[in-house]
Amino acid sequence: MLERIDDLAVTPLEREDYLAEYWRAYEQGGVFWKLERGQTFQEPGDASWEAFAAGDWDRALELNEADRSDAEAMAAKDRDVGIETRRIRVVEWPVSPYVQWEMQFLRLLAEAGQSLRVLTAPQVAHLERERPLPEIVILGGRIAYLVRYDAAGNACGAWRADDRDAIAQCCAELSELFAAGEPLLDFFQREIAPLPPPTVPA
Repeated sequence: MLERIDDLAVTPLEREDYLAEYWRAYEQGGVFWKLERGQTFQEPGDASWEAFAAGDWDRALELNEADRSDAEAMAAKDRDVGIETRRIRVVEWPVSPYVQWEMQFLRLLAEAGQSLRVLTAPQVAHLERERPLPEIVILGGRIAYLVRYDAAGNACGAWRADDRDAIAQCCAELSELFAAGEPLLDFFQREIAPLPPPTVPA
């Protein structure tokens, strides 16, 4: 079902509407699934990302570490509302500069108690015979969002899918992927921590 999720009937949502819906669904608790497939995005407004994009890797790392309290607060809020995070990050080789940067904050989330796993692109190839997997968010098995990005890689909204049977199938497939993934902290220490500072394309 994950490879056909783009074919479901969906409702388009602009960014503000998506975020409002997301937080309402989040407050209801349950399992939170997130599949991240893209290798390059834009994160304007994030101070660490802006330092990274400007080529200042040391400053990006410093600002990321300053966000540790935010990561801990996110994990604490999950516990307060009864959310069980199951997050999957697909990584291609060579690791993109963006993924190298993003992994720094994902590490903080994992250290704060969220459950994150890493899969390599070959591990999801059987689900990408026709097209790459989209960025998927599923909350409580009730509602699924396919996050939308513009041509530059900025988040600009989502498509909402409400088919409960299809969502249940997606959750089952995500569970299989999650079980096959490597704990993010293990992956980070072996593959990300030794990398030199990334070269950001001009």
